[in-house]
Amino acid sequence: MAKGPNYKVKYRRRREGKTNYYKRYRYVLSGATRLVIRRTNKYIFGQVVNFDPKGDKVRVSAHSIELMKKYGWKGGTKNLSASYLTGFLLGLRAKGVGVEKVTVDLGLFKPQKGGRVFAFLKGFMDAGVDVPAGEIEMNENRIKGLHISKYAEQLEQDSPESVQRRFKVYFERGLNPKDLPKHFEEILNRIKEGGGK
Repeated sequence: MAKGPNYKVKYRRRREGKTNYYKRYRYVLSGATRLVIRRTNKYIFGQVVNFDPKGDKVRVSAHSIELMKKYGWKGGTKNLSASYLTGFLLGLRAKGVGVEKVTVDLGLFKPQKGGRVFAFLKGFMDAGVDVPAGEIEMNENRIKGLHISKYAEQLEQDSPESVQRRFKVYFERGLNPKDLPKHFEEILNRIKEGGGK
């Protein structure tokens, strides 16, 4: 660690890579309602948050594990399809509590074009909440999982065993990966019917 009279140790959460205090300061000054999107190796989740001096107040939240537990989703919980559905679910919940406009907070995450975070954001915007993020260009076929379906078909032609091995989790949950686009539409309709509850 550096030493000397001019060296200033950064705050613990900054050293751990959890908080960018400059961005946080800007969000607090704006007073805007934030859409906080976070992802892990297994899931993606989001929260609609208002700043409060005693601690941020979470108004609504959604987690990709809810897709499995509440809506019967059999696909992966971290892919583009799950990200879009989770964002759509959160968007409906946000509208239900009167949220009309949010600012996006990605934290320390550096977004990549066409990534899961943008699929989440597109789902949130498609639910009808205003987000000043411009036009989100996402391939609709990829969001619906058509690329996974085609890949599974191609693998099946080459070697049926490799499909079973590659998509083991899908088959264990009772979903043929070739049926993913149809399953996506079913879950999306269930979320719409439930109104995000």
